Amino acid sequence: MASNVMSTASVVTAAAQASMVAPFTGLRSTAAFPVSRKSNVDFSSLPSNGSRVQCMQVWPPLGKKKFETLSYLPPLNREQLAKEVAYLLRSGWIPCLEFELEHGFVYRENHRSPGYYDGRYWTMWKLPMFGCTDAVQVLQELDEAIKAYPNAFVRIIGFDNVRQVQCISFIAYKPPGF
Repeated sequence: MASNVMSTASVVTAAAQASMVAPFTGLRSTAAFPVSRKSNVDFSSLPSNGSRVQCMQVWPPLGKKKFETLSYLPPLNREQLAKEVAYLLRSGWIPCLEFELEHGFVYRENHRSPGYYDGRYWTMWKLPMFGCTDAVQVLQELDEAIKAYPNAFVRIIGFDNVRQVQCISFIAYKPPGF
């Protein structure tokens, strides 16, 4: 009977050891890995465009602020704004206009903790445009907002009323000097 108990215990121990993972013992030496680098540094095999290298300039950090989604592009003209609003409407989102008189960007003034920024919430221009079907209606409201607040930033937002989220947001007007 003792041998029967012993053999059962050894089977359980062997099964437990088979399913155990070895503890971490540190990083391995890189000598065990195959080396695929070229021993000869031959620059003649590098691709060339005949010394006609031209690079795109990055966003200049002085005097420029990142405002919204399309802020790295040049300001949108009237036709481009109409196309963006038409996309917003085709997607089934509800257009809304917001404006900001002091800052058109996020900043830190009241709190210094990570993730907290002022300037995220702007003042809504009228109510969201429920039932709007034409981009011209949104652009007419944009013109009214600019006329009422010529020194304010104005952005167009698209809300998804099913998911209850803001899906698109972009600056439609920057005051002179920005």
